[in-house]
Amino acid sequence: MLQAQNLGVHFAGNYLFDGVTFRINKGDRAGLAGKNGAGKSTLLKILSKKQNPSEGEVIYEGEISVGYLSQDIDFVEGRTIWEEASQAFVQLNYLQEKIDEVNHQLTTRTDYESEEYNDLIHDISHLTERYTLLGGYTKDADIERVLKGLGFKNQDFDRLTSEFSGGWRMRVELAKLLLQKHDVMLLDEPTNHLDIDSILWLEDFLKNYEGAIILVSHDKLFLDNITNRTLEVANRKVHDYKANYSRYIQLRDERREQLKAEKKNQEQYIKHTEQLIDKFRAKASKASTAKSLQKKLDRIDVIEVENEDVHSMNIKFEASQRSGKVVFNLEDVSKSFGTKNIFKNVDLEIVRGEKVAFVGQNGQGKTTLARCIVGELDYEGEIKHGHNVEIGYFAQNQHHVLVDTRTVLDEAEHAATEKTRPRVRDVLGAFLFSGETAEKRVKVLSGGERNRLALAKLLLHPSNVLIMDEPTNHLDIQSKEILKNALNSYEGTLILVSHDREFLSGLADKIVEFKDGEVKEFLGDIDEYLEYRKAANMREIEKVEVVKPVEVKKENTEDRREDKKIKNKIANLEAEIADVEAEIAKMESNFLEENPTPEKLELYENKKNELQSKMEEWEKWTEKL
Repeated sequence: MLQAQNLGVHFAGNYLFDGVTFRINKGDRAGLAGKNGAGKSTLLKILSKKQNPSEGEVIYEGEISVGYLSQDIDFVEGRTIWEEASQAFVQLNYLQEKIDEVNHQLTTRTDYESEEYNDLIHDISHLTERYTLLGGYTKDADIERVLKGLGFKNQDFDRLTSEFSGGWRMRVELAKLLLQKHDVMLLDEPTNHLDIDSILWLEDFLKNYEGAIILVSHDKLFLDNITNRTLEVANRKVHDYKANYSRYIQLRDERREQLKAEKKNQEQYIKHTEQLIDKFRAKASKASTAKSLQKKLDRIDVIEVENEDVHSMNIKFEASQRSGKVVFNLEDVSKSFGTKNIFKNVDLEIVRGEKVAFVGQNGQGKTTLARCIVGELDYEGEIKHGHNVEIGYFAQNQHHVLVDTRTVLDEAEHAATEKTRPRVRDVLGAFLFSGETAEKRVKVLSGGERNRLALAKLLLHPSNVLIMDEPTNHLDIQSKEILKNALNSYEGTLILVSHDREFLSGLADKIVEFKDGEVKEFLGDIDEYLEYRKAANMREIEKVEVVKPVEVKKENTEDRREDKKIKNKIANLEAEIADVEAEIAKMESNFLEENPTPEKLELYENKKNELQSKMEEWEKWTEKL
């Protein structure tokens, strides 16, 4: 389907990757792995032909279509969610315009016996048939299914896209891509803005997708559930593993150990050869031998082993002055939006040095309570801040407070104190802003880069309480480890809103659960909490409905069979409707040439009634779907 041949990307002589060759076949679901900055997103852009490589080419075999989900959104203002999602159907929208145009001419023209009028009747028949074959009559049902799967409600469909946050607008962009049914889908962090139910729906959608998928994600479980292949971008090369992410990690580690042994042997060989060269160079009789050895040494491909030791990066949150023993005391705190109650009668005490995780389904109030604590939202009840409490707050929309006209370095230095200013470049480098990238203007940064910069600023500004809402959303797997290590060594108080069990494991020592309008405290770490709840992972906790795995499989199978049955029924009806419409159009054309007999008029009326009946039946089945 798609082939990369000898791809190379370099900037000022420095290669991002070089000589990359691989092939993507139908049914491949490949995850792109590698450190942040290794070139994963760049490779996706090249495969989508949004960016040209310095060397090599990407070949699309046959007339395949390739769709690309980036982290950048470019919506036309004034469209509703439904209208924006409808932009996925370019060809169908064009056909609908042509059908409307021809229908308008048929109703306004009176030259019924002319050749042009007969051509219009032929055109409407052809256009209608084409529209039916391309799924025009199921388009609305498809849009509704995908939008609801990604978390939108019926009442959201007629709202303008400008009323929604960037995360929700990204869901619309994802919906458009899924609706287009490309042969190859390239997805860059598709789960970044999704809650757990939308992630589970997307997993099911992608598992049943007939085309090929290449995706970048920091969600290990998502990668494991979707992928059957992993392409690792490391040391300027792409290494192909026929395995999902977890299995790839095992194979990669085995390969790395083998490379380390080979590298050690190679280094010994190089050292020994260099000693011989130095020895022979001093003797005229051995000069030619020294040159020969040097040429042999120059031809050696030096073995490189990628450094994965995140502990050596030494990123540390600076704690400010010591706070009082009780950091926050919440008494009878409640919050509602209009008539919707989010939580009520919350009593909670957080003391100095605790690391607390807020967990639960999306919409249960985790972010809302965090915003109440930092003073962004009004509430009922009382929240007391302890003595000398200084809060550092990382919100999901933190990147909106960045100043677009500043450079990355300027923005970081603006946040730094006198004590942390000498470490600005080190902190930026840990979050992939090193060298020239530190001089980029904030306005040209992607959403992920903006969030990483906001996180770097938080590291540079001392506080004794950190409140962090989904801080790992735009971080790769290694960067999450860097952040986790920094938070583990943080001497202040920490409140984390997260659904990432792996990130929380060994980090949080108290769990606060949000469920059905109530907030409950659990003293213990995340693993003990899940064991108490008899759940294998956070997904089981956060799903709206927890169903036994066997039942889920059975229900999904039955649902798919029922869906297939209904879709077949709709397709048959659409074909029958097209046939009846064609017969009616032919009758009307004949009526223009000769006066119809009563029998023909009766047959004509019967056909119109048959069409009406089939249309009503089609509406019934479409509504059922």
